[in-house]
Amino acid sequence: MINMTEKHRRGLMLVLSSPSGAGKSTISRQLLDDDPDLIMSVSVTTRAPRPGEQDGIDYHFITEETYHQMVAANGLLEHAQVFDNFYGTPRDLVEKELNAARDVLFDVDWQGTQQLGENARDDLVTIFILPPSHDELAVRLRKRAQDAEDVIAKRMAKAADEMSHWNEYDYIVVNDDLEKAVAEVKAILAAERLRKKRQVGLSAFVAELCR
Repeated sequence: MINMTEKHRRGLMLVLSSPSGAGKSTISRQLLDDDPDLIMSVSVTTRAPRPGEQDGIDYHFITEETYHQMVAANGLLEHAQVFDNFYGTPRDLVEKELNAARDVLFDVDWQGTQQLGENARDDLVTIFILPPSHDELAVRLRKRAQDAEDVIAKRMAKAADEMSHWNEYDYIVVNDDLEKAVAEVKAILAAERLRKKRQVGLSAFVAELCR
């Protein structure tokens, strides 16, 4: 008989998106520190490693030829060009983690989230992190970087565009208190792990109970 108290589930892909300054990176670090079954997605990139970066940990560093081969073979769950470099999420590495009942955390914007939804919607859980107010977001941006006011204004305009896509996400968390926001994201993750579609062998387990 299947023991459902042990791990018998498929992992999930957890996306956190937010405008700059809303606290997404801080929440992500806390989740990864607290949960051994949650790992960060490691992207491929065609750019050269920066000092201190390690292949397979910070990025999978590949050639442009390999990148384009992966795109042509549908080997990337999402991909984008940023200036002269290419980035993407390798499908096979994510699939390996999901099959091992590990959850994969993604730090992508709304465009990357849309691509993930097109390629793996059944495995995807999306959360958008919002700041508590327009003024608080501006305060946070000023605190975290010594930027001129025109730069802050550009960041705020970009944030407004990003936040306009909030309704495309499964869940919304307002980060007015970091501890509370982390707890809410953890609650979402716990509930999504229990969805019946992710419980491998559940039908056979229930059938055995009912015989």
